[in-house]
Amino acid sequence: MPDTRLPTPPLPSPLAALRKRLDYTLELLGMRGKGLALLASIVAILWLASGVYRVEPDEQGVVQRFGRWTDTTSAGLHYHLPWPVETIQLPKVTQIKQLKLANLYESGPPDAADPREKQMLTGDENIVEADCAVFWRIKDAGQFLFRANKPEEALRITAEGALREVVSRTPIQAAMSNRRQQVAEEALSLIQQRLDAQQAGILITQVQLQRVDPPAAVIDAFNDVQRARADQERARNEAQAYSNDILPKARGEAERIRQEAEAYRSQVVNLAQGEAKRFDSVYQTYAQAKDVTAWRLYLESMDDMLKKASKVVIDGSGKSGAGVLPLLQLQDKPKAGKENR
Repeated sequence: MPDTRLPTPPLPSPLAALRKRLDYTLELLGMRGKGLALLASIVAILWLASGVYRVEPDEQGVVQRFGRWTDTTSAGLHYHLPWPVETIQLPKVTQIKQLKLANLYESGPPDAADPREKQMLTGDENIVEADCAVFWRIKDAGQFLFRANKPEEALRITAEGALREVVSRTPIQAAMSNRRQQVAEEALSLIQQRLDAQQAGILITQVQLQRVDPPAAVIDAFNDVQRARADQERARNEAQAYSNDILPKARGEAERIRQEAEAYRSQVVNLAQGEAKRFDSVYQTYAQAKDVTAWRLYLESMDDMLKKASKVVIDGSGKSGAGVLPLLQLQDKPKAGKENR
């Protein structure tokens, strides 16, 4: 018996349904036959609108035209010619990254790492091993991406060369103790100067010296030398302290003796000058009245002499000793009575 069912019509495809709906909409708007042009216009508008991009505050926009770097834009809304004419990259420029120079030669197999490659010669011809950490960020995204070939590797090489150069100008003891910060600051300045000359687009924010030690093979001998130097410095300080203690005392004693001698000299000179003036005064008086002055001097001399005498002898040729007896009263009465007995 023949099949009398009618064939089922094929279902319309989605694209055909969309086209039919678009034709119906254009017919209602009175634009039948212009669908292709309208579609092309919409696609063109969307393509042009895709060139609008936004740069965040922690980013920089790097514009490439057919792969070549043409511009670098800052934070905000910008526009570039849509793909494939121009493309945009938005690298982070505020993120701080860290590079450890201690791992510079340790990226390969363990057997391939030579510890001598980390050794540096100091300013006084000693050998040290220095580990350093370099903190950096992108300063110019365009230079970072297109000026330097492998910028991070260039940073490694530049940082190692700058650190070796600074250490080569510094004595070992200073590099290990009081000048560590100065060595780090000089290395930072030298690294930044060389990176700017290469137009690497990198900004060094900090350099930290993490370890500065002699090689492990000689560290015991080096410690012995340092202990000997410490003993030498201690002995020098003790000697300096003794010198600071004894020298002021000696200077003070010398100054006291000098002042006493100066006082004695002044005393003797003043007494001599007084005696000379007194003698000159007596001489002037003697020149005016010789007899009177001579008799007065005689009496003064006898008075001074008899004051010190314990016995007095009286010349019997005198007139009953009338001129001498009054002088006997000047003697000590107990002593005079004892002599009479």
